[in-house]
Amino acid sequence: MVDPSRRLKLSELAEQFNLQYQGDGDTLIEGIGTLSAASGSQLSFLSNPTYRHQLATTRAAAVLVSASDAALCPVNVLLADDPYVSFAKIASLFDPRRPLDPGIHPTASIDPSTSLGSNIHVGANAVIGPGCEIADAVMIGPGCVLTADCKLDAACALVANVTLCDGVVIGKRSIVHPGAVIGADGFGLAFDRDHWIKIPQLGTVRIGDDCEIGANTTIDRGAIGDTVLEDDVRLDNQIQIGHNALVGAHTAMAGRVGISGSTRIGKYCMFAGSSGTVGHIRIADRTTVNFCSVVTKSITQPGTVWSAALPARPLREWNRSIAHLRKLEKLARRVLRLEKLTRETTEK
Repeated sequence: MVDPSRRLKLSELAEQFNLQYQGDGDTLIEGIGTLSAASGSQLSFLSNPTYRHQLATTRAAAVLVSASDAALCPVNVLLADDPYVSFAKIASLFDPRRPLDPGIHPTASIDPSTSLGSNIHVGANAVIGPGCEIADAVMIGPGCVLTADCKLDAACALVANVTLCDGVVIGKRSIVHPGAVIGADGFGLAFDRDHWIKIPQLGTVRIGDDCEIGANTTIDRGAIGDTVLEDDVRLDNQIQIGHNALVGAHTAMAGRVGISGSTRIGKYCMFAGSSGTVGHIRIADRTTVNFCSVVTKSITQPGTVWSAALPARPLREWNRSIAHLRKLEKLARRVLRLEKLTRETTEK
C-alpha cells in the first residue's frame, strides 16, 4: 500500500523544487523508477545521453529532463537545468526506509559520564564509552561502539555496527554506514635491527559537516596530529584513508580507493574506483584520478585529470601487447644503435 505522505501531484513537485512542468499537473507521483522500468505512477529522469533511446518508450508518469530533451518525451515532463541534481533532491521524498524514533534501547550500554542531547536514538546493543558527547537528533544504530571521548554533532547518523575509537569527532548531518571503522591505529612501525616496534598513534580523526562514509570503510587515526576530512567529503564503500591524511572539502572517492598516510588532498577532487596515492604527497584542488590509477608524486596544477590504468582488451590482443612489451628493451637498444649509425653516416 502506498503511503499517502509519499504521493504528490506533478504540479506540487514543480512548485516545491522550483521547476517547470509540461503536461497534466494533477498526475500523482508515488515513487521513483528507471526510464525502462518505471510504472505509470513513478517519476524517472534522463541525465546520461546513453539512455536517451529509452525515453521514447518509457511508461513513467513523468520524466525529469533538460529543455533540449523535452520534445522527445512522450509523457509528462519536469524541466530541470540538471536533471540528475533535481532527481537527487526529489528522490529523498520517496525513501521507503522507516525513520527511527527517539529513544534508547534497553540493551544499549551508555557510560554515566556521557553527555546526551535531546531527540537522540540509540539502537540495540550499542555501546557508548566514557566522556562521549552526543548532540541533539543524533542517530546511533544497533551494534555501534564509541570507545571513549567521541563527539557527534547534531543530526549525524551511525547506521549500524560502526566503530569509533577514542576521540573521534564527527560533524553535523554526517552519515557513517555499516561496518565502518574510524580511528583505529594507523600503520606506524619502526624497524629495530630484527623486529618491528609499534609507533603510538597519538592523534585522532576529525570529520566535518555533511560528510558520508561508506560501508566497511576505514579511516586511521593520526600518529601525532589528526587525520582530517573537511566538510562535504563523500567516501564510497571499502575505502582506506591512512593516518594523518587530509581530504579537502567536497572531495568524492569511489569504492576501494586507498590513500596512504600523510597525503594532503585538495578540495573538489574526485577519485575513481580502485585508485589511490602513495604517502606524503599533495594533490591540487579539483584533481580527477581515473580508475585503478595510483598517484606517485605531488600534483601541483589544479583541475587536471590523471590516469595510469590500461582498459581491458580481448585476451588475444592483450597477449600480443604483452609480447611486444617484453621486447621493449631490445627494441630501445636497437633504436639507439640505429640513431648512432645515422649520426656517424651523416657526419662523414
